[in-house]
Amino acid sequence: MIFRAVRDGRPYPEHNLTLKQWAEIPPRPLRLDQLITTKRELALDKLLAEDSTFYGDLFPHVVQWNGGLYLEDGLHRALRAALQQRNQIHARVLVLGDQGE
Repeated sequence: MIFRAVRDGRPYPEHNLTLKQWAEIPPRPLRLDQLITTKRELALDKLLAEDSTFYGDLFPHVVQWNGGLYLEDGLHRALRAALQQRNQIHARVLVLGDQGE
């Protein structure tokens, strides 16, 4: 299995981070098998596009919440890495407080 789990939707609370705020978080390496996706479907044309990150962040966005690492943005990049037989990616990780906090 490539990812730890595949979900449809975000279980964590809304964080309202802007792209500028995401860009201030330094990327760090993460194993693909630690990630839980928040999307069940992807567009094949985006997966195969050479310029898929041209208008966005180069690094995927991950939210750490309640012990999980949720891949919020960057599913196509993560899957492309897996197809290239890489087992990790560099991503920006936002740490949110646990549900009980």
